[in-house]
Amino acid sequence: MDPRIPLLRRKLAAIPFQPRRSHSFGEEQHEFRLGPKLSEARVAAFEAEHAIALPDAHRQFLTHIGGSGAAPFYGLMPLERCSPLVMNPHQEPGTPRGFGGAEPGAHESDLFLHIIEMGCTDVCVIAVTGPLTGRVLIGNSDGYWGPHVSSATDFLDWYERWLNHMSAGRDNRALELTSPRLRAQPDRHRMARRSDSP
Repeated sequence: MDPRIPLLRRKLAAIPFQPRRSHSFGEEQHEFRLGPKLSEARVAAFEAEHAIALPDAHRQFLTHIGGSGAAPFYGLMPLERCSPLVMNPHQEPGTPRGFGGAEPGAHESDLFLHIIEMGCTDVCVIAVTGPLTGRVLIGNSDGYWGPHVSSATDFLDWYERWLNHMSAGRDNRALELTSPRLRAQPDRHRMARRSDSP
């Protein structure tokens, strides 16, 4: 088991009781609760069904912490709702790229797994093949903005960043965290730049 797992459990358990923490968009949906951990057999069956291998840090989260629930935005989706995606081809240089459903066995493109509900057509995915494997990206399936690749090295690092920034009462537009200071002055939030790393 990854040594970060017990620390993440403790940090998540403490978050709801921290009065000066940031508000996490969508927290009313998951209420910082996790679904049951997944068995190795269930994860292996999902991988076999989609002919993919989940990145190790994501797999460890699912099998040692929780299979759904508390996470940025509306929370981690149950594995059976997660779907493989591919990034849409480039249209014009410098234009945003969206995501579309991956054809079964379509391994000529880098594959991503839609893992977190963001609402509307926005998506939070984890790369499961290619040079970004294990990294979390956020974007829009229709290509209206992004995608943005998190600087976090893997899913556990990304998840801990969410917890740390929230605990510290920080603003982070990429993770949709709003500090107590900005919640007290909502007009200032509209002027905040979306420059934080997800």
